[in-house]
Amino acid sequence: MPPSPSASTGFGRLRRRLRHWARRAWRAFAFLWRRSLMFRSVAITVTTTGLAVAVIGTAVMLSISSNVYAQRRDQIEAESARATNVAQGIFDAATAAEDNNQSELETLQNEAQRAILSNTTSPGGTSIAIERSPNQSTPQTLQNRASQYFPDAVITDELRKEVGKDTGRLHLQPVQLDDGGRREPGIAVGSTLQVPSAGQYELYLVYDLSDAQKTLDFVSQTLSIGGVALIVLIALVTSLVVRLVVVPIRGAAETSRKIAAGRLDERIPVRGQDDVATLARSFNGMADAVSRQITQLAELSRVQQRFVSDVSHELRTPLTTIRLAGDVLYDARHAFEPAVGRSAELMHDQIERFELLLSDLLEISRYDAQAVELETEAVVPAALTTDIVDEFRPLAERAGVELRLATPGGHTTMQLDGRRIRRILRNLVGNAIEHGDAKPVHVVVDSDVRTVAIAVRDHGVGMPAEDTARVFDRFWRADPSRKRTIGGTGLGLAISLGDAKLHGGRIDVWSRPGEGSAFVLTVPRRGQEPTATSAIRLPELDEPYDGPREDPS
Repeated sequence: MPPSPSASTGFGRLRRRLRHWARRAWRAFAFLWRRSLMFRSVAITVTTTGLAVAVIGTAVMLSISSNVYAQRRDQIEAESARATNVAQGIFDAATAAEDNNQSELETLQNEAQRAILSNTTSPGGTSIAIERSPNQSTPQTLQNRASQYFPDAVITDELRKEVGKDTGRLHLQPVQLDDGGRREPGIAVGSTLQVPSAGQYELYLVYDLSDAQKTLDFVSQTLSIGGVALIVLIALVTSLVVRLVVVPIRGAAETSRKIAAGRLDERIPVRGQDDVATLARSFNGMADAVSRQITQLAELSRVQQRFVSDVSHELRTPLTTIRLAGDVLYDARHAFEPAVGRSAELMHDQIERFELLLSDLLEISRYDAQAVELETEAVVPAALTTDIVDEFRPLAERAGVELRLATPGGHTTMQLDGRRIRRILRNLVGNAIEHGDAKPVHVVVDSDVRTVAIAVRDHGVGMPAEDTARVFDRFWRADPSRKRTIGGTGLGLAISLGDAKLHGGRIDVWSRPGEGSAFVLTVPRRGQEPTATSAIRLPELDEPYDGPREDPS
């Protein structure tokens, strides 16, 4: 009868539940295996110990079983031979005359049966049967006799055939006895008896070996309990030993995390004089040295920041004076001799560059001192970018560069610091014109639900990967020998990256030699939380790049 749909559904739910529990158990085991040294050590020790105990216990049990069985077999064989000889002696002592009547033969049979039982002392009990061999013709016969509950079914035809050959030998065969539904081991022994005037009879003795089996069961149980106790004890000892090592390691790890978080006064407690204590003292000594170095570096950094800030501020006053004097000379340069007039022009340009450098240094010092704050206002990124591109068009035309602007996105109003965003775009667009090699520069504004991105892509000289990794370093230039047409301080990209991070955004860069460079400014639409995505994505440095897209489709 096929199972009902409800039963099939129930079995299916049970299988799914078992699979779910199995997966949860496996995940928990895998988690502990990866994360816990103590669990891994104890598991390995218990597994190897369990295998060793199982192998040794099995070998010991097999050896004991073999020895016990061999001893019992030898004992049974000796008893059976003695009982057979005694019984045969009783029959041989009788007069084999023709006048031996039936009653005398039966008396001899009873006497032989009693003698056989008295010569077998098996603790499990012995059953006896005396049966007439088939195909005989004698003047007299004896009735077949057997003990009560004699297990006649265990006497196989093979054993009867071997006994019936009358070789004068004992024939032994292992058998299984039925003891109230339980199967107990035993041995059946067969031999022959020659009865005067009655012919040949077969003697069968069945020995119960349940006592030996009980002994083996007790030994097996003792070995199992001892093995389990040994494994548990080894697991406890291993966990204790590993704990003595793991706990200090965990303490060292926790202390190192606190030190890394800035709590430089944290130290590992030192107890005793062992190897762990030596490790703790060494770690504390290292922490002291690192703390001193960090303190010294922090103090040096503060001194440097204060020096840059103080110098920048102090240079403001003489620079203003120099700027006023330079402007007077610059305005009157046409009245001077050509060489003097040219000097006035050069001085005017360098004073402007010096003033720009001071402004950048002051801005960097504010970032180092973490004293920078946003002054947000309502800004439309697309409109702001358009203003910057229009501002640089004259310069691009003089450099022979075509500026192309596309704004498929970025038309929503956002709260940004407009001054800092303009400074970022001026740096990116100016650098693109500077390194564009008179090839078109593409500026694209795009957006998605989370971010607004502005990409500046040139097709100029480009940079190798090692230079791309350093492009935001202070005062770093990819090609120091290259002539600049736009005055720069070497701090523009470093300040731009700081301005982007201040908005919760970032600047991504892609560049390949001979293919140009692409910089993407990404800012989040809401708040100042750091963003991990961008509306304009850049490929890896080793991949080509044809973007960004300039159409909203």
